[in-house]
Amino acid sequence: MINENVDLLCEQLDKELCKRGLSRRDALKLAGVGTASFLLNPSEASAATKAVASDVKGKIVIVGGGAAGCSIASLLVKKLSNPNITIIEPNATSVSYQPGQTLIGAGVWQKEDILGQSQDFFPSEAKWMQDSVIEFDPDKNRVITAQNGEVKYDFLVVATGLQLNYDKIDGLSRDIIGSNGIGSVYFADGAAKTWPLMQKFVSEAKSGKKVEGVFTHPNTPIKCGGAPKKIMYLTNARLVEAKARDNATLTFYPNGGKMFGVPEYHEAIVKQFEARDMKWHYKHNLVAVDPGKKIATFDHSYLVKGEWDPDLEEFDMIPQVKQVKVPFDFMHVTPPMSAPDAVKKSPLAWQRGSASKGGWVELKKETLQHTRYANVFGLGDVAGIPMGKTGGSVRKQYTVAAQNLVDVMSGKAPTQKYGGYTVCPLITDIGTVMLAEFDWSKKPTPSFPLDPTKERWIWWILKVYMLKPMYFYGMLKGRA
Repeated sequence: MINENVDLLCEQLDKELCKRGLSRRDALKLAGVGTASFLLNPSEASAATKAVASDVKGKIVIVGGGAAGCSIASLLVKKLSNPNITIIEPNATSVSYQPGQTLIGAGVWQKEDILGQSQDFFPSEAKWMQDSVIEFDPDKNRVITAQNGEVKYDFLVVATGLQLNYDKIDGLSRDIIGSNGIGSVYFADGAAKTWPLMQKFVSEAKSGKKVEGVFTHPNTPIKCGGAPKKIMYLTNARLVEAKARDNATLTFYPNGGKMFGVPEYHEAIVKQFEARDMKWHYKHNLVAVDPGKKIATFDHSYLVKGEWDPDLEEFDMIPQVKQVKVPFDFMHVTPPMSAPDAVKKSPLAWQRGSASKGGWVELKKETLQHTRYANVFGLGDVAGIPMGKTGGSVRKQYTVAAQNLVDVMSGKAPTQKYGGYTVCPLITDIGTVMLAEFDWSKKPTPSFPLDPTKERWIWWILKVYMLKPMYFYGMLKGRA
């Protein structure tokens, strides 16, 4: 079966590459310098490595050395003939492959499989300051760090990532993850601790015990919006593998009112849930956990019919909230998320609208330039733009932000635009993935001429075997 699907992938690759005058061998040479989209955009990947270096000067400070910060630093040193770049990042493994954490949580990978040393991927032409920014002061073109104090800049790139707020849930903290049946794949250690919990859950079901699995999605924007469903699909797969599925109830509790923001993917996921007998209850936000009793408490939001409005000729709908207590044997928690505290408290954060609640960096969504500070750019999870909190989004964002930064350094207006491209390889089983690609139009934007709502083995091969090396040796090296 696997061999047949590998052949199908190769056949599709050959057809598409042939249209561009490339052989599969030529395409594989590009595999080291791209991400998933290199498969159908080899010319784009190649062009990104041939940028003519500009002789403009200026001190650039990049705050954050994860996927976004490392990638834009690597591209900027190619675009500038005399780069003066400082990366401020405290974590020695900041470049580790976070999309692999779901696979760790389900026992497909080990924690060691995703680790990367920052020093191996930060460009040698840039200075790495292993420190944390505790204050942003854009009016004085400076940041304040915990150990090195003031760092001045001419141009600033904010790529801090986001903050996981487990402690916003009453009774929960990051330290509790991995005990009392409570798992979470949103940090590497948590993912590693989730797998033994899943194994125990499956073992109990296999023994004949009726067990309850609960999966949450909070009322804030989150990175990798598909992860809460991915770990649920993988739990289902492990139960089926153990012939224990009939003894387990799996229920998804999202705060929102749909499975996915793109209608086509929402409908596909609902059908997948129904086929697997996985349940869901919309408008539920996790607010408290009793780890000892294994009880989760949700705020359930709903509407009740009020009085008739003769002017609108409809009934008033009155918002209501009630608390719902749910027992669990295994629960995967997706925590509330926000920008890091230093960003939230800074003038760089949105001052109005819904984005202000999370403290996200206020940016023009197409150019990724700050709306009030022209010498500041932002990208990645901390960016206050619609959607876009995925590694696939960063792949598009960093090339746009890098060129626009060089444009501004040259005294010109930004020339590049980010179209909101986002990709979510939604794991639906051990062996199948639905490759959800979309942009701000909220319409599917598939890279391949295949139905994007279908689960396929070929996307599993892409997810498990191809994306990680493309990430480490393509994107992080600034090679598109």
